[in-house]
Order: sequence, then structure tokens, then C-alpha cells
Amino acid sequence: MSSTPSSSVIAARKDLADRLVEIRKDAGINGDELSARCGWHAAKTSRIQSGKAAPSEADIRAWCSACGADEQIPDLIAATRAVESMYTDWRRMERNGLRAAQESVAALYERTHHFRVYASRVMPGMVQTREYTDAVLRSIQRERLAVDDVDDAVDVRMERQRMLFSGRHQFGLLIEEYVLRAAVCDGETMAGQLGHLIAVSASPFVSVGIVPTGPDRPHLPVEDFYMFDDAEVAVELASGYLRITQPGEIATYARTFTELSAMAVTGAPARALITSAMTALG
Repeated sequence: MSSTPSSSVIAARKDLADRLVEIRKDAGINGDELSARCGWHAAKTSRIQSGKAAPSEADIRAWCSACGADEQIPDLIAATRAVESMYTDWRRMERNGLRAAQESVAALYERTHHFRVYASRVMPGMVQTREYTDAVLRSIQRERLAVDDVDDAVDVRMERQRMLFSGRHQFGLLIEEYVLRAAVCDGETMAGQLGHLIAVSASPFVSVGIVPTGPDRPHLPVEDFYMFDDAEVAVELASGYLRITQPGEIATYARTFTELSAMAVTGAPARALITSAMTALG
């Protein structure tokens, strides 16, 4: 499964490039003539047409004007803005602090009825304790940010957790067994987090599945992701945040979630794995 920035963003950029090629062809001109009319080098036209370079809004205006297709400018500019919004590196997303990053997704969470989450590195945010969240966000702040608004960011995430018990949302959480033992915080905080996970799993609105490790475990190369109904998928990459809205790609993540669900244990077997991780903490 490919979910790197290049696989999704470049695919969308190629769709935009194909539209520009169609406009040029409909105008009855070749690439050299378009380049001359726009006043730039032919190599730039070639890069835009192949999807290797993203056209700026000024480029789109020049391209359409050169082809007598000014009426298509607004729609194409909207399309290129959508492409640009698909991938955001972490430093850009967090440039105004961690609280702002948390608040930026509030509306998306509120309008989602069915959440499906796959976590392979840390606990899903919706079931984190305050202490665990503080440890995770402080690690991020030390690594990437000069501003320290961790306390405020933790408050925002804790406020969001009221959704767990509102009855208006359903949560399907798949957590790799590794996460139960990952050293992202001290032992006391981890023990509290694991106990909280057991408690939350008893909620009728939350389904917790643990994907066991082991030599027979099929390998699925997939990053942590959050599915918001069937409308959007957020993928957490090492380099940034990938927002997917194309129906075909969303369907791929839905199938992956189903495959991972088949590997997971729930109920008493899941609680046994969580309890085992707690016992290992001593």
C-alpha cells in the first residue's frame, strides 16, 4: 500500500496537469506555442504537463489566457489549492504551536460519526490519558517547536475526548501490540494509560482491537491513519500530515482496516494482552 506524499499528491497533481493539457489541445496549439504566449521556457511547460512541477495560480491564469479558456481559471485554481492542501509537513502544521494544530481538526472530528483508527506507534489520541498525552506532546515540542504551549494543547485534546461518551460517535480502534510496550513515557504513566485503555474498551461506543505481534503475522506496510466516516483519511507520516479525500484511496484504507481487523483480537483476549503489558512494567 502506497501512501507517501508522492503517491497521493503527485497523482492529484497529474490529474490537474492532464486538464491543462486538454485545454492546450482544445486551443489547437503545441507546447512551444503555449510557452511563447506565456513568456516562459518550454521546459516549464513540459514539467507542468508531466505533473513533475506544480503550477502556481499565476501560471494557471497565464496558461488559460493563452488558450482562450479564461472561464476555466476559477475551477483550476480551486483544484490546485486542493492539491496543495493534501500534504502538510509537521513544521508547517505546527508553526503556530501545538494547541493550534489540535484545534485545526476540531470541526472534522465533530462532524464525524464513525472513526476508524490504526495506531502502530503511540496510543490513539482519543484514548490517551492526560499524562500520556503530555509525554507525547512534550517530546514533539522539544524536537520541533520553539514555543511551548503543551499544557494548552493537552487541554484541547482532553476536551475532545468528551466525544467518546456522547453517543453520537462510534470508534473502531486497532492498536499494534508494540504500542502497549512502547517506551514513550515513564512506567507509572504507561501503567495508568493501559488501565485507562481497558476501561474505555468497555464503552458501547468504542471497539478496541489489539493486533498481536508474532512470526506468523502478515506484514502490511501501512502508516498510522485516521478514517473520518468515508469522507476523509488522515495519514501520519514521519515527515508530515497527509489528507486524503479521493474515494478510490479512501476505499483502499477501508480495505486495509478490514484486513488489520481480521488479525486483531478483541474482548477478553485483547484485555489479556493489555494486562500482560501492565504486568511487564512491574
